[in-house]
Amino acid sequence: MKYESVIGLEVHVQVRTESKMFCSCGNIYGAPPNTLVCPVCMGLPGVMPVPNKTAIQKTIAAGLLIECEISKFSKFDRKSYFYPDMPKNYQISQYDLPFCRGGKIHVGGRGFSGAPLPNKIIGVTRIHLEEDVAKSTHMGRYSGIDFNRAGAPLMEIVSEPDMRFPDEAYAYIEALKEIMQYARISDCDMEKGQMRCDVNVSVRPEGQKELGVKIEIKNLNSLRSIHRAIEHEIERQKNVLDEGGRLEQETRGWNDDAGETFLLRKKESAHDYRYFPEPDLLPFIADDLIIDEIRRSLPELPAKKRERFVANYGISEYDAQVLTSDKNLADYFDGAASKSSNPKSVANWIISEVLKEINLRGMAIKDCPVTGEHLVELVDAVHSGSITGNSGKEVLSEIFLSGKKPSEIIREKGLIQISNESEISPFVDEVIASFPSQAGEYKAGKAQALQFLIGQVMKKSKGKANPKIAAKLLAGKISFKS
Repeated sequence: MKYESVIGLEVHVQVRTESKMFCSCGNIYGAPPNTLVCPVCMGLPGVMPVPNKTAIQKTIAAGLLIECEISKFSKFDRKSYFYPDMPKNYQISQYDLPFCRGGKIHVGGRGFSGAPLPNKIIGVTRIHLEEDVAKSTHMGRYSGIDFNRAGAPLMEIVSEPDMRFPDEAYAYIEALKEIMQYARISDCDMEKGQMRCDVNVSVRPEGQKELGVKIEIKNLNSLRSIHRAIEHEIERQKNVLDEGGRLEQETRGWNDDAGETFLLRKKESAHDYRYFPEPDLLPFIADDLIIDEIRRSLPELPAKKRERFVANYGISEYDAQVLTSDKNLADYFDGAASKSSNPKSVANWIISEVLKEINLRGMAIKDCPVTGEHLVELVDAVHSGSITGNSGKEVLSEIFLSGKKPSEIIREKGLIQISNESEISPFVDEVIASFPSQAGEYKAGKAQALQFLIGQVMKKSKGKANPKIAAKLLAGKISFKS
């Protein structure tokens, strides 16, 4: 029998704030275990939570960015469960009145496998805000718990079951991650647990409208694991049905080494958590003034930025995709291109040379010593013919080392390009005399021989000869000779 898979995602995004959700403890990754704790986040008797205003504002901003309806009236709820990673034995979360409802994510481009994906809209059911749990570490027969993360602000972004393939799930998470990073809502570093994912997977016979039995896979923390887990679970469910078995709603884990899911527990329903309004927190009322103020602070999203880069700077869609893959990179290009008369050249230099240099040095674009002003000056020097492209690369490398202006480096190293024909002509004569065979090949119609000869002129002039003038002189002198 042929089946159709149905996929929905619950993406947990840790909100970027200085303090935790309901206390003043630092929201910092990498601190020594159990040092960022207090009576509030440890759930000691008599303490009172105080909501983090920034976390609420950023949650509303996230909703606006993905076209959610913002609830004018929201509240926090207690979700009761008893796990070692939850010190209070309940979690302050949201149930029936979350901050954001509805919404959509536009996906397309390429999937995890590199295959092209058609453009598609994935619906978002809701975004609610809650406190994170502690981090458990398992070491053989023993487990350790670090409560530094307990109480950190955590958004849960719940999608509609609109995805049909693992690649669509991958594209959805990538698009969501890009938006959250652009808006500085979260760093979304999956290795640090700042973005985790629960996947809901079901299969149904092709053509059937009714959804199949939903099975959840918990706590996937890498795009590769998410893609592999979905692929495996789809095949596992198909095999169960083909063999005459019956699927039951359940929660499963993912064994990355074995490449398979495994049973954790039978799935709880909402009443198992005994939700009720959090008695220590007042409801939250968001009027139009609050929402409009947050809306005005929203950044330009990657998709709009790509469109603007293509339209305003004349670069290709591929280059725009590369340059908007990181907000700091996009800002770097935008700042330089807006000051340059050659924005396409600026894009080419960033993609081919600047990124290569920072990757070699293991640094981030925000720490790049080549400022936008440096880059514009360098590109203009190459474009005007003041220096050659090779000399430009030498100047760029020197800026990384010294931080000096391009004009200083060009002057100190004597890199000004020779464009005077009378100065280049002796180099041309010497090359023709030294390589008569290649000169003869060019005269006989072998065009690529000219490139070799130009290269020799550049070598003899130590890279200073203007290659266009060198080519003109070579062609003229070789053709003139009998």
